[in-house]
Amino acid sequence: MSVSTCPSEPLAEDAGANGLDAVDRAIVLATQAGLPLVPDPWGAVGKPLGLAGEEVRARLQRMQQSGVIRRIAAVPNHYRLGYVANGMTVWDVDDAHIDRLGREVAAIPGVSHCYRRPRHLPEWPYNLFVMLHGKSQAEVERQAEALRERLGEACRDHRILYSSRILKKTGLRLARRPGPPR
Repeated sequence: MSVSTCPSEPLAEDAGANGLDAVDRAIVLATQAGLPLVPDPWGAVGKPLGLAGEEVRARLQRMQQSGVIRRIAAVPNHYRLGYVANGMTVWDVDDAHIDRLGREVAAIPGVSHCYRRPRHLPEWPYNLFVMLHGKSQAEVERQAEALRERLGEACRDHRILYSSRILKKTGLRLARRPGPPR
């Protein structure tokens, strides 16, 4: 699992400009590359920092609630799981329906990413981007057809853009400061 961070207002007066005090920053640095795969990952993160696992968990929850951390989630390697056909489907959806349909699509099991994006007419009419994963291109195409049916009359066109190579995916990373944490 990884921790994704985003800008926010400071959490406390002793917090830095990015909203993290020294302990929170140390926790983010310790988790940003992933949590240890052990029975008690919070305790494993906290031990070198001199914190109990429950304190680590509570601080991460507080950072998430305040918006400093967007989410804590598993980030699977789709290829290792056998999902070698990865298709970014792009959809031309009627703007009057895109908010509702986008929320419905994002809730479909198997949809890993669902974004509304601006059109770039006339070259690029697509405004809904949905990532689908399958063990074959035929499987992705079946998922896309089911999605097309769900979008109904609001959908005017779509394309499937398949991944041609694997890119390293990481969230925002904090730079390590030299010396002990302040």
